[in-house]
Amino acid sequence: MSAQAESAERDTRFFGQPLGLATLFTTEFWERFSYYGMKAILLFYMYYETTKGGLAIPQATAAALVSIYGALIYMSQVVGGWIADRVLGNQRAVLTGGVIIMLGHITLSIPFGGQPALYVALLLIILGTGLLKTNVSKVVGDLYDERDQRRDAGFSIFYIGINAGAFLAPLVVGAVYGATNFHVGFVCAAVGMAIGLVTYFFTRRLLGDRSAKPSAPLNSDNLGSVLRNLGIGLCVLVILVAAAGFFHLLTVDTLVNAVSVLSILLPISYFTVMLRSPRTTAVEKSRLRAYIPLFITAVVFWLIEEQGSVVLAIFADKRTDLHVGGITLQPAFFQSINPLWVIVLAPIFAWAWTKLGDRQPSTPRKFAYGVAFAGLSYLLLTLPGLLYGTSAKVSPFWLIGSFFIVIVGEMLVSPVGLSATTKLAPAAFASQTMGLWFLSDAAAQGISAQIVGFYSASTEVAYFAIVGVCAILVGVVLYFLTPWIARHMEGVR
Repeated sequence: MSAQAESAERDTRFFGQPLGLATLFTTEFWERFSYYGMKAILLFYMYYETTKGGLAIPQATAAALVSIYGALIYMSQVVGGWIADRVLGNQRAVLTGGVIIMLGHITLSIPFGGQPALYVALLLIILGTGLLKTNVSKVVGDLYDERDQRRDAGFSIFYIGINAGAFLAPLVVGAVYGATNFHVGFVCAAVGMAIGLVTYFFTRRLLGDRSAKPSAPLNSDNLGSVLRNLGIGLCVLVILVAAAGFFHLLTVDTLVNAVSVLSILLPISYFTVMLRSPRTTAVEKSRLRAYIPLFITAVVFWLIEEQGSVVLAIFADKRTDLHVGGITLQPAFFQSINPLWVIVLAPIFAWAWTKLGDRQPSTPRKFAYGVAFAGLSYLLLTLPGLLYGTSAKVSPFWLIGSFFIVIVGEMLVSPVGLSATTKLAPAAFASQTMGLWFLSDAAAQGISAQIVGFYSASTEVAYFAIVGVCAILVGVVLYFLTPWIARHMEGVR
């Protein structure tokens, strides 16, 4: 055991964990505060009329853009991991990413920026999150030796920080926006990221040096090849953009469609490369084939879960009675419900799986139940339209109930999926398979961008019914595929 590992094991200054975890807990809390605070009001900023401080982008286009933004956030993490491994190292990648994120929020806070500032800001936040989000989790893991039994508990504490930031942000930013305007709300997000950066900068010495340097740095032998491939990629991108401009195709719709296609092609490419690679053994290929239906199910689940900040945000804004008990709610407040339920339910499910032991459902069955719960959360939202019509304002408890049901599903899919990914991944592609898992969310939001435009008051009941029933059918199919999947998992439960 290294001297650093021995020192980390002796360090119990943060709830029995290394003190460096406090640095990362605080950094991620404020990063998630900035991310979810901004996202809580982003859609409204896009489609509200200019008289209300918005950009007057058509609602369908705004909903598609928010979905594409989410897809690019997850796709960028693959690039961010590569940059950290080959150039910056994890710790510097976190710091660099945080600075870029803060610049994105500052750009959004400029009152006269309009749509150009919006697109620049979203690009900066995408790039910054790609650098920070993947690598901050890697730094958490590097606080512990492989044999340190505190690792899982450390990640659980870190996970609390994520959801605490996500819970608080919509309440604070929503209240500030309600009392002032959108741009002051975006300032709150920038300030949150700034607090996280200052904390990280002055306490990162507590993180040690395991993640301070690139794990596979570029050298003179491969630098030329990387630069050549990067140059070719940039030339192809410039040609495609120029061609799109020449043929008058350089539009928001073109961007949305291109990202949607890319979000689907990327995971297909990953699966193809791993299944055809000579470094993947026969047993690992069998496990990968078992992983494919789980991946597809995850895509369907995330499609509904991620629409909580798009379709359900519109429902909160236009269909929900925001005057409750003499209190006026902001539609952004409803974005706090999701992380609140996560904080409440996560320890309950962790206790249940421990209590059940070998009697708990298999991984495929958990996925089947999880996606079915997601479908039920949408079927619940057909009832307000059927009972009261789609022009009446309805109780906020419909949304609260829908969020609760989908988070029950998330407890059966998200942590279980992370665990299954680590168990089914080929040894030669272990890190890349984890990146592949996050691409399930990217693919979900890429597909979502193509369908959220169909949601409106007139189509509300049909939209929730069709999407909800499709999700339940996927769950039913996976349930009956479980024996086949179990055989191909080659002993992995």
